[in-house]
Amino acid sequence: MGYCRKYIIFYGSVQGVGFRYRAIQAADMLGCTGWVRNEWDGSVSMEIQGTESAIDRVIMAIERGHYVRIEKMDVKELEPVEGEYGFRAY
Repeated sequence: MGYCRKYIIFYGSVQGVGFRYRAIQAADMLGCTGWVRNEWDGSVSMEIQGTESAIDRVIMAIERGHYVRIEKMDVKELEPVEGEYGFRAY
C-alpha cells in the first residue's frame, strides 16, 4: 500500500476545541506521521503522511470531536518524507 503526504488547512470551529489533541491521538493510532499547528487566522494546518485510507480516518476521528466543526479544507499533495517518525503539534 503506497504512502502519500498531504498539506491540509482546516477552516471552521477548529481552534480551542481539542482539534490538535484528537489529531495526534488518531494519527498515532493509525500510523500516520507529520505535524499539526494552529495558525494566526484561526485555521489549523497539518502535514500528514500515511495511506490514503489512514489519512481519511484521521480526519474522520477529528470531526467526531464534540466542538470541532470543519467547514472547509484546502488540500495539497506533497512528496512523502523518508524516515519521518511520529506526529506532533506545534
